[in-house]
Amino acid sequence: MKKLDSFFKISERGSNVKTEIIAGLTTFFAMAYIVVTNPNQVVGFMNFDPVLGSSFAPIWNAVYVASILVAVIGTLLYAFYAKLPFAQACGMGLNSFFFVSFIVPNMLDPMNGYREGLCIILLSGVVFLILSVTGLRKYIATSLPDCLKKAIPAGIGLFIAFIGFKNVGIIQANQYTFVQFFDFHGAIAGQPFFDAWKAIAPVVLALLGLFAIAVLDKFRVKGSVIITIAGVTVLYYLTTWTLPEFDFSKIGQSFVDFGKYGFLGAFKGFGIFSGGVSNVINAIVLVITFTLVDMFDTIGTLYGTASQADMLDENGDPIDIDKSMTSDSVATLTGAALGTSTCTTFVESAAGVAAGGRTGLASLVTAICFAACLFLTPLAAIVPACATAPALMYVGVLMLKNFSKVDMSDISAAVPAFLALIMMPLTYSISNGIAIGAISYVIIRLCTGKFTKKDIVVTCIAVLFTLRFFLVTM
Repeated sequence: MKKLDSFFKISERGSNVKTEIIAGLTTFFAMAYIVVTNPNQVVGFMNFDPVLGSSFAPIWNAVYVASILVAVIGTLLYAFYAKLPFAQACGMGLNSFFFVSFIVPNMLDPMNGYREGLCIILLSGVVFLILSVTGLRKYIATSLPDCLKKAIPAGIGLFIAFIGFKNVGIIQANQYTFVQFFDFHGAIAGQPFFDAWKAIAPVVLALLGLFAIAVLDKFRVKGSVIITIAGVTVLYYLTTWTLPEFDFSKIGQSFVDFGKYGFLGAFKGFGIFSGGVSNVINAIVLVITFTLVDMFDTIGTLYGTASQADMLDENGDPIDIDKSMTSDSVATLTGAALGTSTCTTFVESAAGVAAGGRTGLASLVTAICFAACLFLTPLAAIVPACATAPALMYVGVLMLKNFSKVDMSDISAAVPAFLALIMMPLTYSISNGIAIGAISYVIIRLCTGKFTKKDIVVTCIAVLFTLRFFLVTM
């Protein structure tokens, strides 16, 4: 135990082994949905289409296995190299972008589109790694304006909370107002009592879960988040009389398709650069775009989670940020080689941090849980969204406090900070929030005569994102 404590610096960071284990489990359950969600997003649910299913099923199976493997590898990098309580997996949004950019244009030959997409991800990972090893990536991150550094964690908090609200249905689509609160009346109208309860149970249990975490935390109960996840899971199945479904039949075929189509499939996709100058330019733009989105998703997540864990240095930057970024870039390369979309540091890591995680031991626990999913995914999938949503909403509450540190008396800082804060949940993208915040910061600084040499880096970021918005469909 002393060696374990010394290696992970557990006591040094004010934690203990029990807390780290609980934190690792909390992070896993908060992001376990990615195991099934990522292959669904990459193939656009075509695996379940009765006509196209046969063409897309092998891709789904390959991505399914690759998603788990890259989550294990990426999170182990955080555990043993960066020694931080963060986890990695295939990024949401990036997987949908993968589907739109590579699968949709190749519906008649989805395997070709899949491999070309992996090739682009591989190259973006190479660029990512070069930026990390040379220190340019760290320099870019630490050169962000102070107002954005403070707004980014708060924006991520809102984004995480929004994901929680959306996943469980507390927030619904509305054709007139875009979003609305859950329609309780419409859900229960004309329904027998038990059917009505089943319709509203996820929303009610999720809200009760959030209240439970707050009460437990108020009384300083250790592991309040994971206790709530377990409690809500049990309540969900008991009160709805729903039995979890276990389907182990696809595990063997998933490994076969992974070895045949996913593993090293990226090296069969260089044909995307053939066919003329326009194709080459488009491929280069895609490489740059995936690199930018991944880089700023990671930077945003690191600032957010490190701030929540009180793991910032005297300049307000995450400790060991260079190791974090190297871990992320290696994971992206690995993911492409294994057969899945971009791997990135997950915002749900903040759930584990909120549960007390401060060291790489928490990441090790998360990685072990993901490894078990290779064979026990049906077990991991039984945790309902209403059980993990409270954790995400609670993290949003905790991270929002960072915005109070923004100097609101300086309008040149307040407006970019506000835009970065609000655009993350509204555009469902961390990188979009950073981009719009950076663009507004540069424009305001130029127009008010406050532009200085230290603003050159954020200006380059703003220009690149502006080009991305106009050149690439997201």
